[in-house]
Amino acid sequence: MTFATLGLIEPLLRALETLGYQTPTPVQLQAIPAVLAGRDLMAAAQTGTGKTAGFAVPLLQLLTMEGPKVASNSVRALILVPTRELAEQVHESVRQYAEHLPLSTYAVYGGVSINPQMMKLRKGVDVLVATPGRLLDLYRQKALKFNQLQTLILDEADRMLDLGFSEELGNIYRVLPKQRQTLLFSATFSDAIRLLAGQMLNDPLSIEVSPRNVAANTVKQWVVTVDKKRKPELFSHLMRKNRWKQVLVFAKTRNGVDQLVEKLQGLGVNADGIHGDKPQATRQRALDRFKASEIQILVATDVAARGLDIEDLPLVVNFDLPIVAEDYIHRIGRTGRAGATGEAISLVCADEVNLLSAIETLTRQTLTRHEEQDFEPEHRVPDTDASGQVIKKPKKPKKPKVSGGGKRNLGKWVDSGEVAAEAPAIKPVRKVPVFNTGPRKRKP
Repeated sequence: MTFATLGLIEPLLRALETLGYQTPTPVQLQAIPAVLAGRDLMAAAQTGTGKTAGFAVPLLQLLTMEGPKVASNSVRALILVPTRELAEQVHESVRQYAEHLPLSTYAVYGGVSINPQMMKLRKGVDVLVATPGRLLDLYRQKALKFNQLQTLILDEADRMLDLGFSEELGNIYRVLPKQRQTLLFSATFSDAIRLLAGQMLNDPLSIEVSPRNVAANTVKQWVVTVDKKRKPELFSHLMRKNRWKQVLVFAKTRNGVDQLVEKLQGLGVNADGIHGDKPQATRQRALDRFKASEIQILVATDVAARGLDIEDLPLVVNFDLPIVAEDYIHRIGRTGRAGATGEAISLVCADEVNLLSAIETLTRQTLTRHEEQDFEPEHRVPDTDASGQVIKKPKKPKKPKVSGGGKRNLGKWVDSGEVAAEAPAIKPVRKVPVFNTGPRKRKP
């Protein structure tokens, strides 16, 4: 099967050939004909399997073959994404696919001045990639009209809800035309997203080209157990021991990113970090330098879990496990892309046992554990398995205490030379909630 057999027009085939696309991936094989047929679509596939081309290529063909020229301040197709990085990534792909087509494309997001975006939209845009917050800002300032909108695409819709965009999405839906094609693409679909899809899609075709919520089998995964306070030291040790050249590291908090970057730079390591508090220009510069191998270690919060397409990235390290289990799949999906192989290492302490259990339940696999010599944890990480259980080892039965030679103890005579043994005190493990009870708001 080739892209030509899917009914694509020559300018698109030429662009795909230039990009080195030879044969369609499974998600593209199913999605492209469905989108060309005008169907609403809900597609789940592992990250790195070509979802963007699955919706963007047929969308560009529809826009080329159908509909009037775009009017001032109008858009014909809207692609909503959760983060600035993903907006840039998706727009760059769309721009490359449309290289030989008479279509205009653009991306808008927060963190940068809105005025140049308003100026660009005056001429109208055929395909607009946007984060929800900035899109609403532009609409409220009358820089955008939706009367020509033909297609709405939600990329990584589950992440948008997780980041607290549910209200913004609701406000956007209310101002869009009722008659439109709607496409949902993601690597993971929560039950909440499936419920949302049932409300906003019209007789959708459902595509699942791989088991739900399963990490790519091109990524080798394992866990290294360690005490929390020794994580930075262990990371530095592993980096030197294994001679890591290019590593994407995920930390849980913005402060955690800054602290690890500072420590690595203090050791002479060429490292940088990105998170929601940094200006967009700074974030983009760090990403570009990392892609160009000018930075050895890039430390990031989950703003980098989606939208980063780094060619042949060999390794992802979870310095902290994610609070939301689905984010683990997206994090490690930055490696092992497009058929390449990769590795994902998670540094796990006792406090994270419930997060580890949630990940293993979601991915339906028990991650292999290792202990690094001289870094064995004092606080043991309880065993877990893919059933979602934290396996607690039974306590040893206590022996009677010795109260002194020749004295009666619990109704029995104890020899003065006998030594009593007690089960060692087990420090309780603080339970960490697997999921937040409410939406988490972050900067897009």
